[in-house]
Amino acid sequence: MDIYWYGQACFKLKSKNASVIMDPFDPDYTGLKLPKDFFANMVLVSHDHNDHNNFKAVSDIASEKTPMTFTRPGEYEIAGVVITGIKSFHDDAQGAERGTNTIFHILFDNLNIVHLGDLGQSKLTEEQVAQIGETDILLIPVGSVYTINSKTASEIVSQLEPKIIIPMHYKTEGLKFELEGVEGFLKEMGAEAVTAVPKLTITKEKLPEEPQVILLAKSS
Repeated sequence: MDIYWYGQACFKLKSKNASVIMDPFDPDYTGLKLPKDFFANMVLVSHDHNDHNNFKAVSDIASEKTPMTFTRPGEYEIAGVVITGIKSFHDDAQGAERGTNTIFHILFDNLNIVHLGDLGQSKLTEEQVAQIGETDILLIPVGSVYTINSKTASEIVSQLEPKIIIPMHYKTEGLKFELEGVEGFLKEMGAEAVTAVPKLTITKEKLPEEPQVILLAKSS
């Protein structure tokens, strides 16, 4: 499986048999560019904000129509990919400030990938941790302001105990609004020397024995 990052919380998971795009953004709203090759079998949207909900920009390469889109908690399966959506909050006030957020657990090529969306909670509840379950690869926001900050992110990493941690939703070149950079999170994780790579190619057998932070460069 290959994992690509397009900026903000937008990722693509791709294998020979299926592809998933998560949290596609509106380029006009974010200032970031979408790739030309923006095809997938399915789209996941964690919440209805313009830097996460541009599902209409994604096409199904087979039908040239908008692929199946999942936005809410529940259990789904398509093309051999099993998706579980878990309710969470976009703030630390039970959603009173910014509403709800859906965490997605994706079982894809025998790997357990967890996308936290715009999580704003200072801590996951025991029920949420149980619903999320096994986490091989964690995609976690670290830029503060609209989501959790670097310290809280490191604490949530400890709750889920993933093998690979990929930070997202932080300040990048061209982004129209202010977020904190990724440096604080890398320091919290003791990973200051990590160099960004264009994509992650991974299998279950190649997962590291000890937790590893991987920084992805924006794909285009």
